[in-house]
Amino acid sequence: MRIAYVINSVEGGGAASPVPAVLGVLRDGGAEVAVFALTGRDRRGEVAMRAAGFDVHVRDGGETDHVVALRWLDATLRGWRPTHLWTSLTRATLLGQIVGARRRWPVVSWQHAAFLKPANEFLLRRMQRLSRLWVGDSTAVTRLTAERLRVPPDRLVQWSIFRADPAARRASPWQPGQPVRIGSLGRLHRVKGYDVLIEALALIDTTTLYEMVIAGDGAERAALEARAHSLGIGTLRFAGYAAVPADFLAGCHLYVQPSRSEGLCVAAHEAMQAGLPVVASAVGELPDSIVAGETGATVPPGDPVALAAALSAMLADPARLASMGEAARARILDRFAPDRFIASGRAILARMRAF
Repeated sequence: MRIAYVINSVEGGGAASPVPAVLGVLRDGGAEVAVFALTGRDRRGEVAMRAAGFDVHVRDGGETDHVVALRWLDATLRGWRPTHLWTSLTRATLLGQIVGARRRWPVVSWQHAAFLKPANEFLLRRMQRLSRLWVGDSTAVTRLTAERLRVPPDRLVQWSIFRADPAARRASPWQPGQPVRIGSLGRLHRVKGYDVLIEALALIDTTTLYEMVIAGDGAERAALEARAHSLGIGTLRFAGYAAVPADFLAGCHLYVQPSRSEGLCVAAHEAMQAGLPVVASAVGELPDSIVAGETGATVPPGDPVALAAALSAMLADPARLASMGEAARARILDRFAPDRFIASGRAILARMRAF
């Protein structure tokens, strides 16, 4: 088997750790795998893919030149001669389906997003038959894929994209006299809800010293900084892109994920794996992963009052954060154990061989 893994871009963030793990299962299962990206963006994710030993082909183009991207993908794949295509996210899936139909290569398509633009949802639904198999990256996204794309059960499987690592670096527990360090990882984009978080920070009621650190880049940074300044929030710091998320999480005592929409949300699961309790919006997989009062708390998305109340409750008893974090870590290691991750990928490979 030669699997062409077609993705939108090789930007850093959520793809940096899951993609090499996924590709590793496919490779260890006997397939030759290479990555084909329709655009580079910041190319930070490419480093991890190459470090894991995978060839990465990146088109020198933008995000809206679809016809040119289609021609590049067709020509490049024709030269590489795959037996199967594996596509991820909307643009890569739609273009991969066209090339697959033209060249008679079977297509497997990931679904990651809990939110789809109406036009993208319409196009994916119209073309869903061009993918032999659809894979949801979480329970929530698998359910949404069945509902909105009308994928029948016999062509839909789940492979949770997070693979737990029992050897992952652990966060240092909070000690009396320290400020509680609250962390968050994510693009500075409206979907991540950092505007909601800033409104919540202005409402927190606590006597516990704390600092809020957001690690990530994006177009919304200037607007977010301006809003925090206008509200007089002095506890917030923007740290920029975190090249090694584990190092950032190791210095935190509590994690917050204020997203308006998520699928699985790799960052929040990495935080729990590091031994951090998590306060998060009740979106995507997060309500299934977080046990209220035991490993963290969930709140309605877009609700700064509820988010402030949940954070205030955590800060009211910082000595409890370490035990909650340990419970979070144990839950993640159990739900996303490496053997489960590998078994799911191998089962999909077995189906692909039968195409």
